[in-house]
Amino acid sequence: MLKYSRYKSIFMTISMILLLTAYSTSCSRQPSRNFDDNDYSETINLIYYTIGEPDKDLQLVNDKINEIMSRKIGVTITYIKIGWQEYEERLNTIISAGTPFDIAFTPNYGTTAMRGAWLRLDNYLTGLGQDLYDTIDPTFWQGVRMNDGGIYGVPTNKELAVRDHWMYPASIVNKYKIDITKYNTLESLEPLLRMIKQKEPAYVPMELDRDSHNFFALYGYEYIVNHKMPLMVKSLEQGAKVVNIFETEEARQVLDTLRHYYKEGFINKDAALREPGGLKRGDKVFWKSSGGGPLSETTWSKDRGYTVVSNPVTPIVVTTESVRGGIMAVNAYTKHPIASIKFLNLLNTDPEIRNLFNYGIEGVHYKLSENGQAIPIPEKDSQGNPIPDAPASYAGVQYTQGNWFILKTMGGDHPEPPDKWDQFRKYNAEVIKSTVLGFTPDLTKMTSQMDNIEMVWKKYYSSLMTGTVDVDMILPKFNEELRQAGIEEVRKEVQQQLDARRVLD
Repeated sequence: MLKYSRYKSIFMTISMILLLTAYSTSCSRQPSRNFDDNDYSETINLIYYTIGEPDKDLQLVNDKINEIMSRKIGVTITYIKIGWQEYEERLNTIISAGTPFDIAFTPNYGTTAMRGAWLRLDNYLTGLGQDLYDTIDPTFWQGVRMNDGGIYGVPTNKELAVRDHWMYPASIVNKYKIDITKYNTLESLEPLLRMIKQKEPAYVPMELDRDSHNFFALYGYEYIVNHKMPLMVKSLEQGAKVVNIFETEEARQVLDTLRHYYKEGFINKDAALREPGGLKRGDKVFWKSSGGGPLSETTWSKDRGYTVVSNPVTPIVVTTESVRGGIMAVNAYTKHPIASIKFLNLLNTDPEIRNLFNYGIEGVHYKLSENGQAIPIPEKDSQGNPIPDAPASYAGVQYTQGNWFILKTMGGDHPEPPDKWDQFRKYNAEVIKSTVLGFTPDLTKMTSQMDNIEMVWKKYYSSLMTGTVDVDMILPKFNEELRQAGIEEVRKEVQQQLDARRVLD
């Protein structure tokens, strides 16, 4: 009897330990997820949202993707594209409403991660997703790690530093023998823009749109929250203070110059209203700015329909914004976390599936050149004739969908060099890390201020940053309304958190 009592006591003790262990484990997991991936009797389908205009052949490509993925990993996807102008708002609505989905491109990673939208991936990246983790440059993982030490998204393995490039038509540069490397400040452009206005009236001297351009990067600044919150810090200055950029002398100089250029007729008159990406193929534009890395001229030339040359005007600095520019994240409430990791792992390590997402179907959307480069197949009319400048029937949005280094290079009219990815690796090895890389302020208790500041930003930003309005009149109103909306409270909170991080570093 004594022996039985002792066994019973041991059994109850073990049971209690197991119960407590199970309880503590469940507390650490994100709620409301049903891990049903262990049933492999049926193919698991994932719902995947990403940005981009829905293609004519999207379903055709989706079917081919599923044919390959079901065979390789037992997973398929429902591939949903949402247009450029509506994606962010639609995704926020989907998340807030609890609409079921599994994976999404996330343009506002830090904020949505802090709100609990995304699944923490650390445990998966040391197991099922180890190949995925190993293939991506470690600096990307440093940049996406949140304040709690967790990783909540998979960054696109691409160029680490996105530099601002000023691009020009090669024909005009050659015609006037312009040394584009001499023009690195906004003010230095004036004689060029004036010459184009006088001698090349068919060209718009300077093209801007309503999202305008981060000219403040020319002075070494980077955004510390996001571009709709005008709080910035100097990337390479140790101990630099967080500032409302529109209260700085640098901003005043930028705005005065843009206003001068607008009044001189250098900037397109519809700049404050023009949608980003509104430039049509073949449009004659002399100066345009864009963020990019090595060999970006090739892509821009294809997009413009004529050869462009470019000059990088900002330092080769890795910022939080640059490493978070193309993140795919898993819904915190997905029922299929394991299948989601399998999909992300395949997309980042398997050239067949990655090229399919980017270029479409070989023989339908592209063909291979003799040296294995991808050449787009143009759309054809009913008689089989190519349609000039027709939109592609399928086009992946490259920066949103995984590892670039397993993509085929592009051939055709503006072929990329065969050693393109070696050039990217060399470029990535030379970057300088921002002093605030990976810093993400926790502003979850300041949502009302954030919303109010964004409303003020929308009211004034586009018109100021395109030179459309009088700076003396509008800039003071902008700053006053930002203060009323709470920007100084937010700035102080961000500064406090940044100071605390610097102590830990």
